Amino acid sequence: MLAIMWIFRRRNPSKVFRGFRMMQTLSAAALALGHGLQDAQKTMGVIFLALLTGGYVADGDDLPLWVIIAAATAISLGTWSGGWRIMRTLGRRIIHLDPARGFAAESIAASVLYVTAFVYEAPISTTHTITSAVMGVGATKRFSAVRWGVARSIATAWVLTFPMAGLVAASCYFVLHLLVPA
Repeated sequence: MLAIMWIFRRRNPSKVFRGFRMMQTLSAAALALGHGLQDAQKTMGVIFLALLTGGYVADGDDLPLWVIIAAATAISLGTWSGGWRIMRTLGRRIIHLDPARGFAAESIAASVLYVTAFVYEAPISTTHTITSAVMGVGATKRFSAVRWGVARSIATAWVLTFPMAGLVAASCYFVLHLLVPA
């Protein structure tokens, strides 16, 4: 973001924003692909692990096509049904993003997703990546321009997700264990 601000420092802001609005379409598409590369893969891994544990596939088997379709459908439906809330929080509640900052955040987040997917072959969270990028570009405006209270709420939700998911899973297990005789 600092490089963008420096390169376009003497240009007409309305013309610059118009150009970045068009470029933001490309960066959003790149981020969407990165989202599919990362989050859908984790979903497929969990399904395949369940199939492996249940004995439905062997260790060296390829991933069944229906698992790929199911994971892609789940990610798509999740983004379609609740993605707008995340986008509104990131683009309006943490900081109001102008097109240049939106482009910078999406481009950097997409780059991080691609590098971790292709170079390191490591799964990371798209939400964590884009949220961090939004806070970073927002801080280039003014450090105080970022609503750190909203960011704190998001970080708290991230920290509590795994223990709460474990608690729900354990509760389901114990309820089913009581209802279904072994």
